[in-house]
Amino acid sequence: MKFPSKGLGRLVLSAAVSFAMLAGTASAEDIRFWTTEEQPDRMAKQQAMADEFKKKTGHNVEVIPVTEKDLGTRATAAFAANDLPDVIYHTLQYALPWAEAGILDTESATEVVRELGKGTFAPGSLSMVAYGNGIASVPVDGWTQMIVYRADLFKEKGLEPPTNYANVEAAIKALHNPPEMFGFVTATKVDENFMSQVLEHVFLANGVSPVGPDGFKALEVGPTTEVLNFYKGLAKASPPGELYWKQSREIYLDGKAAMIIWSPSILDELGGLRDSAPVTISDDPTTKELAQKTGIITTFAGPSNPDGAAWGDVRYFGITADAETDVAKEFVKFSMDEGYMQTLSIAPEGKFPVRSGTTADKNKFTEAWSMLPVGVDRKAPLSDIYAPEIISDIVSGLKTAQRWGVEDGQLSLASKMINGQAINRIVRKFIDGEVDAAAAIAEMNEELAKVK
Repeated sequence: MKFPSKGLGRLVLSAAVSFAMLAGTASAEDIRFWTTEEQPDRMAKQQAMADEFKKKTGHNVEVIPVTEKDLGTRATAAFAANDLPDVIYHTLQYALPWAEAGILDTESATEVVRELGKGTFAPGSLSMVAYGNGIASVPVDGWTQMIVYRADLFKEKGLEPPTNYANVEAAIKALHNPPEMFGFVTATKVDENFMSQVLEHVFLANGVSPVGPDGFKALEVGPTTEVLNFYKGLAKASPPGELYWKQSREIYLDGKAAMIIWSPSILDELGGLRDSAPVTISDDPTTKELAQKTGIITTFAGPSNPDGAAWGDVRYFGITADAETDVAKEFVKFSMDEGYMQTLSIAPEGKFPVRSGTTADKNKFTEAWSMLPVGVDRKAPLSDIYAPEIISDIVSGLKTAQRWGVEDGQLSLASKMINGQAINRIVRKFIDGEVDAAAAIAEMNEELAKVK
């Protein structure tokens, strides 16, 4: 058997070591990305984005679907096993608890936002995950609950847009004429999360919250009485019965509601793009007529909170403590910049841009998002359905987006209070005249104080 010369042996060994090092580096710099957008078409779009990132950087991104209800337990288990993915697409509720537990690399998230330009992000999306001197996670997309109203009827009657309690009440007085037209269609079915969502929005608008920095905070009598009386007025202007999202949408699409509170998923339905929710204001279920007569308000105010608030839901990219930090940061930056339209295209009607643009072009992303196709049975960009000022109003709510407990670090407690539905039940008792405002507030405080 012949052995190679010493020189050739060294060369072979050197080449083998170099190859091993290169292979090890490439493998080490591959990253894993957990996403709760697990539907097949959404997975395909995220994989396409990962492929684009690989073309640009050479780094592989393994896109791993995780069912949203399992995300918390899976992340906790992976953290205990030192096996976290590099990046997690997650809901607001996990940001601060995960930061406190050490699951998230908050310094990296803060650096990403600084490098992209803090001023290019909607302030509300950042304030909701404020952590120390930075943020817990990088905002990706969001949506805000909306007052959807008949702008054409408001204009005919010389009414101001429904930006506050007083304007809503004035519009109800002018437009409520059942059964041809209901002034409002609000939520009254107490066991539906929809009522919880709408009520939180109305409470936030008047600056009322059941939590503070130390946990439960008794509802103030004055502002809460204003909330209760306002909501009772909405219910009185609504059809009788147990109302939730289904009736409010159907009645508005039928042209018989002046105002409703709804999520952005109604935007494509108003444009006649979804057969399962047809526009019935005319004989043509695909008409854009109703959309063109509709106005949108995301931030509205009560008498005790003139600055108002928007109810917002924001999703985030969390860079984890186990991440290949540099590559994970690059992937997040790519997804929020060059690849941002691909990120939002997963479901444009429910993914508003939290970055309106770049430092050089402040409206770049908002304008591009408005051109993304929405719809189910038919497709069209929002800009074909709504005027530019409406598009601006739709996105603007993320500037003032709030949720109970976020600023006080009590989101978990507030969520338990909401999920218990005591507020829904007691507000309904007030609407039905079973208790007065003082008794309703006392009962809510008693029930909410029990939540731990």
